[in-house]
Amino acid sequence: MTPTKPFSIDRDTELAVRAILERVATDGDAAVRDYTNQFDQVDLEDFRLSETRITQAFEQADANLIDSLKLMATRLVEWHEQELPSDIELVEADVTRRQRFVPVDSVGIYVPGGAASYPSTVLMNAIPAKVAGVERVVMVTPMTNLSDEVLVAARIAGVTEIYTIGGAQAVAALTFGTESIQAVDLIVGPGNRFVAEAKRQVYGIVGIDSVAGPSEVVVIADETAHPDRIAADLLAQAEHDRDAVAIAFVPTEEMKQAVDTEIERRLQQLPRQEIARRAMENGGVFVAPLETAIEEANRLAAEHLELAVANPQEVVKSIRHAGMIFLGHETPETLGDYVAGTNHVLPTSGTARFASGLSARTFLRHQTMLEATRAGVQRLANAAKTVARVEGLEAHAKAIEVRED
Repeated sequence: MTPTKPFSIDRDTELAVRAILERVATDGDAAVRDYTNQFDQVDLEDFRLSETRITQAFEQADANLIDSLKLMATRLVEWHEQELPSDIELVEADVTRRQRFVPVDSVGIYVPGGAASYPSTVLMNAIPAKVAGVERVVMVTPMTNLSDEVLVAARIAGVTEIYTIGGAQAVAALTFGTESIQAVDLIVGPGNRFVAEAKRQVYGIVGIDSVAGPSEVVVIADETAHPDRIAADLLAQAEHDRDAVAIAFVPTEEMKQAVDTEIERRLQQLPRQEIARRAMENGGVFVAPLETAIEEANRLAAEHLELAVANPQEVVKSIRHAGMIFLGHETPETLGDYVAGTNHVLPTSGTARFASGLSARTFLRHQTMLEATRAGVQRLANAAKTVARVEGLEAHAKAIEVRED
């Protein structure tokens, strides 16, 4: 019904990114400066944005925007604080096992530039890092069309270390460090195919959140669904970019026709009509019984899944794979994009089968600790030595025996 895209690798992008990474790792600031001039047509002497520029953007911003972003930030803080895990301690047989959670030292947030402005991206990535206790949160965003709205969001999130660079060279600078940019431990945030490929290649040197693909939504509808709402929600995803995927499963041919008609009517009113129209070709509206729709949704493992049904609490029990699930006719995916208080950074391209969305836990590591008494070692000694010798590791066994004397 909805074919899975075949596996493919863009070798040209892979090789181009590898060359950029290698040069930035070797030449530092000079390479970043050259690539910024080449790709963005900007000649930068100083990559770091002055705090005066950030303050100026905030002071000149629309009051309603500031209030809206502050509301968004407050709700995100409340949510992500609830995600923080508790430390563990288990004492048994004279052996104490502990686990504690500690934040990474530093995080780099990539915020796309160009024609669009995404202040929500700043808050969605920076706030869970701050809640987790990350001390150094760095933002990189291209100087091209640098948005005041993005700077306002950075100010609200408490991010003051901002570098006006983008592309694979920004990922490289965050990974390897340069003369003027200190390396980070984890890189998060969306970007174009060069940014995504750069994150893929540097994983293992630094951590990453994911290799993000195009935005996706799947809507499962029953007879109680509203065609105008289905159409509106599909187009909300389709207007992101030409590669976005928007799919709806409806119960009847009559509803399909109603949704298709509403999509066409609404398309004609969109400023990004051309983009949305092209994206709709990647998905569409399909007639399917509820059981088939659920099966397809689980196979697709989409970033966003809307349950436009009369009994969403029952239907959701059958959903195994989805980045985030929106229950009922009154819960549009757009609410989750902005002010619901949940995070909109979610797994794409079917990775919801094994991955989760961004959370405060993304920025934490757990460390396990072990403390034994002499009696504890003796209680467990025979089993430890037996397994060690089966594996041919005599020194392991001797390290136990030396504590039995």
